[in-house]
Amino acid sequence: MLKFNETKQIEDIKGALALRPQVEKIVDEVWGKGFDSIYYLGIGGTYASAMQAVTYINGKSNLPAYVQHAAEYYTTGNRRLTKDSIVILSSVTGTTQEVVKAVEEIKTVGATLIGFIDAKGSILAEKCDYVVTYPAPGTEQIKFFMIADRLMKNNSEFDDYEEYYQELEEYLPVGLVEAEKKADDFGLKFAQAHRHDDMHYFIGAGNQWGAVYSYAMCYWEEQSWLRSKSIHAAEFLHGTLEIVEETTAVTLFIGEDEQRPLSERVANLLPRICANYTIIDSKDYPVAGISDKYRGRVLSFLLMHCVTQRIDAHVEQLNCHPLDIRRYYRQFDY
Repeated sequence: MLKFNETKQIEDIKGALALRPQVEKIVDEVWGKGFDSIYYLGIGGTYASAMQAVTYINGKSNLPAYVQHAAEYYTTGNRRLTKDSIVILSSVTGTTQEVVKAVEEIKTVGATLIGFIDAKGSILAEKCDYVVTYPAPGTEQIKFFMIADRLMKNNSEFDDYEEYYQELEEYLPVGLVEAEKKADDFGLKFAQAHRHDDMHYFIGAGNQWGAVYSYAMCYWEEQSWLRSKSIHAAEFLHGTLEIVEETTAVTLFIGEDEQRPLSERVANLLPRICANYTIIDSKDYPVAGISDKYRGRVLSFLLMHCVTQRIDAHVEQLNCHPLDIRRYYRQFDY
């Protein structure tokens, strides 16, 4: 398989799950001090992960959790974000310009900053009050959700927290690589069919909405230089559906959380208006050992990432376009 290191991917997921004691210590300390609200801060891909985490919390908790766009914060501000707020962020390089500027503003407010910063000694690592360092691709959502889960446990909203993580630690690492193996043939066929699309529409809802948002922008546009658009399943039915024709390339991500019915509604419509649609349903990728009741929590969008990684690997090879090159991003000041 292209760009697939089974041993490393298993170890990466195990390592992310092994961060739990460190994360629990941080969350418990912050919980003991008290807080008025929780903000997940991001831009681009981290903003997408923030949307996933907050959608997850909103569906399962009464904790006051919000998404905060970094560039909007340092231009507009947010008076609800106070010295008593918790701000959670993630960065690979620790130097993302917009996040650095937002964090500098947040520091003047006095909120507590918890950062998953991969680069030790970076500016964001220095500015956060609590820092967790674990540089492994594809684990950001696990880290974000781990914070959310501990907060919900402390809020008496996750009674089977230990049982849940016991299953993840035992079965998730191998389960994800097996899902990726299963998705490889599909990924090749999808790449062959769509690698030259003039435009591709990606649709999703719930915790898949953040995945769709990120996949269209950060992967197809930024990395593969392919034109695409992300659209929420509910909003697709209030505008975008009118420009879908027989040959329009449309892909629908269906997850397993509370908003699954919104995507199922789109799935019912697409065959009536389009002959070039694809449906990727996380339910088609079983993971032995993970209870059905937990699949909607974290598993469904991690499984979707397994599928899209296979698509990306084949698009990269077929289009002779390395995914790590950029025309403009971080190439010069702007």
